[in-house]
Amino acid sequence: MARRLRVLGSASGVGDCPTLYEDVDTGEVVVQGDAVTDPTDIAQLQHVKDGEAFVVVPRSLLVDFSPREVNTVPEFVPQRRISEFINDGFEHTAWRLETRTGYASDQAMPSYGEFLRSGDTAGEVGHPWFDNVRRMVRSGKRFERVRLVDNPPSENQRYLLACARTNVAAGEDIRYLWRDDAERYGVNLSDFWLFDSRTVARFHFDGERTVGMELITEPAEVLRACQVRDAAWHHAVPYGEFRSRVPSAG
Repeated sequence: MARRLRVLGSASGVGDCPTLYEDVDTGEVVVQGDAVTDPTDIAQLQHVKDGEAFVVVPRSLLVDFSPREVNTVPEFVPQRRISEFINDGFEHTAWRLETRTGYASDQAMPSYGEFLRSGDTAGEVGHPWFDNVRRMVRSGKRFERVRLVDNPPSENQRYLLACARTNVAAGEDIRYLWRDDAERYGVNLSDFWLFDSRTVARFHFDGERTVGMELITEPAEVLRACQVRDAAWHHAVPYGEFRSRVPSAG
C-alpha cells in the first residue's frame, strides 16, 4: 500500500530541495536529500543492509523540523481546556480547518432537523458561542474558518453553509474550498484549531463523532498547521461568494 506523506519541513520552504516527510499512518519519517554514492563514503557506514540508501541533508533541516516527541497514543485533553482557549486563552486569532463530510455534533442540533424539513436554517441562533464570538471580535480578536466542501456538497456541508450566516453576523470570517482543490494545494491535514500560530488543538474522530482532542505545541507540528492554514486561506472563497455558487444551500 502506498504511503500517505505530509511535509514536515524543507530547507528552502518550497519543497524542491532537502525535505522531511511524515507517514501520517505510521509516524515514520522519510528523508529527501542528495544521495550518498561515493564508495569511500559508504564504506564508513556500519551495518549496511541490501536495499538501504543514504542521503545527505543540512543539519538545520533536522534541528528545525524533525519530530521532538514520539506520540504513539494521543493524549486527549478535557473539553474545558479547549473552551478556555476559545473563550480567553488566545491573544489574536483562532483559526479552524473543517474537513469532514459530516459531524455528529451538528446532526444532534434541533436546527439540523429544521434544515432537513425546510431546506434552510439560521442554526442555533441563541447559542452562547455567538455571544462569545461577538465579545472576542469587539476586543480585536479574530475567528476564522476554512471549510472543505465536496462536489456535490454533503447534507451536513449544506447545513453548515445554510446556517453560516449566523456565524458571519457574529463576526466570524468563514471561507470555503472545494475538496479537490484542497488536495492540489496541499491542504492535507484533518480538523484542527490553530491559536495564535502557537498551539494546535487537533480533533480525533470515530466516523462522524469527535472522540477527543489534543493540544500540541511541538514546533514542527505547529509549523505544518501554519503552512496548511496559509495555503487554505489564500485559495479559499469568502462565504458570500461561495454561497451564491451553491444555491441549494438553502
